[in-house]
Amino acid sequence: MGDVKYGARMIAESTLEAVPNPNPERDYEIDFTCPEFTCLCPRSNFPDFATIRIHYVPDQKVVELKSLKLYLNKFRDQELFHEAAVNRILDDLVTLLQPRTMEVVGDFNVRGNIKTVIRARHAQPGFAPNGSR
Repeated sequence: MGDVKYGARMIAESTLEAVPNPNPERDYEIDFTCPEFTCLCPRSNFPDFATIRIHYVPDQKVVELKSLKLYLNKFRDQELFHEAAVNRILDDLVTLLQPRTMEVVGDFNVRGNIKTVIRARHAQPGFAPNGSR
């Protein structure tokens, strides 16, 4: 990777990481807003732009923020329909974190006079918020 700039190298070499939840005994909510998400349309190869919102109640692990930033940047060269991108993000985060509950929303910019918002959700079996399990 000789002439590859350091940012591109960091993105290419990154892996999504988790760290221990400092308060696993408590139900609390984490929200992320990622306003610079891009991927490519698999039909036209034009870029699609979105704000990705991630909302979750962690269990034993939380996502490490720099790894999340780099993970989301990997999508910029991938050809994915909006639905596939949002569901892949949810699947990857659920696999990594095993959260009590999680929602990923992809709020895509208008394209061809159509505004698209995709919501994908996960919840552990039997999870009830606020300690009422």
